[in-house]
Amino acid sequence: MAKSIKLQTSENDGTVASKNINELDQDSKREKPVTRHQRESAITRAADERYEKIKQSEIHIADLQKLTMKDLMQLAKEENLTEYTGLKKQDLIFKILKERTKVNGLMFGEGTLEILPDGFGFLRSPDYHYLPCPDDIYVSPSQIRRFGLRTGAIVAGQIRPPKENERYFALLRVEAVNGCDPEILTTKVFFDDLTPLHPKERLRLSSP
Repeated sequence: MAKSIKLQTSENDGTVASKNINELDQDSKREKPVTRHQRESAITRAADERYEKIKQSEIHIADLQKLTMKDLMQLAKEENLTEYTGLKKQDLIFKILKERTKVNGLMFGEGTLEILPDGFGFLRSPDYHYLPCPDDIYVSPSQIRRFGLRTGAIVAGQIRPPKENERYFALLRVEAVNGCDPEILTTKVFFDDLTPLHPKERLRLSSP
């Protein structure tokens, strides 16, 4: 049997209204409309979770670069790639990454930055002695300026496949620079700009 409670609505006429307590419970449990901010936060959270998962998966470009040509051929066969016979190692890695991107839509790349005179740069691989190769990762001038990147920095982050008429993968999001949060680097002073501290006392290295 449903219980009811009385709510006083007027002190003058003494009228009351009764409402089923179960109805009150239902009213309190009604979901509030989802705001735009909540939807965007949920999408961002889901994307970050997916990003972290993929970072630790087998699509890390540095892992592919360490494989032998025999292992890469076997991998291409297992993933049902076509027309990979006769490709050079760098071209085969490029093809594997491009095909995986179609499935996952997201990849994680890492390399040593080389900034060219035009202002943009590429992430080179130590496995190729830092020489240019097809699976280098393009870094835009805006990212270089934003984080104060310099040649020789080890940069890691989210990359995308080349679009039409593009030759290289491109860096979308900088995740780490030299193993540190890239935002921290913007507050650091470059070595050449540091104030030198000269010695103020003599150190006697000879025994008394």
